Amino acid sequence: MKGVQCIVSDQHSGLQAARKAVLPSVPWQRCQFHLMQNAMHYIPKLPMRKEAAEDLRAVFLSKDQHAAQEELRRLVAKYQTTAPSFADWAEKNVPEGLTIFQLSAEHRKRMRTTNLLERLNKEMKRRTQVATLFPNEASLLRLITAVLTEYSHDWETGRKYLTITP
Repeated sequence: MKGVQCIVSDQHSGLQAARKAVLPSVPWQRCQFHLMQNAMHYIPKLPMRKEAAEDLRAVFLSKDQHAAQEELRRLVAKYQTTAPSFADWAEKNVPEGLTIFQLSAEHRKRMRTTNLLERLNKEMKRRTQVATLFPNEASLLRLITAVLTEYSHDWETGRKYLTITP
């Protein structure tokens, strides 16, 4: 692989090991959607979840790295007494979701989560379930290759997901 500038994933241990082994110097962005889901497990009372989610969202939607770190400090201080396990978890884990501030502002919205990859996986599943039965592995690979080629063509000809200029 060449030109990889950022990796976005959840905290799956296998993905982490592969990333560290193959691309150790590439910045890693922990998926903010998965971080939000994980965070809710540390909120002790259900009525607190909405407010905590809004506070965490404020960290992720900050204008820059410095503002995000300041919002995170406020969040940790706010929940230190009412939800100490959440405050501790946030202090240790949320910085993994702030790597996107190293990227340009136009890329942040799309690179903050794994939504693109998950959408592509759903499309693969949808297309393979329609066929239901493949005579051999090669026929399955032809279908998947055709779908991926279609996505690649869309990205290369005007429907670009990201434009990276050196």
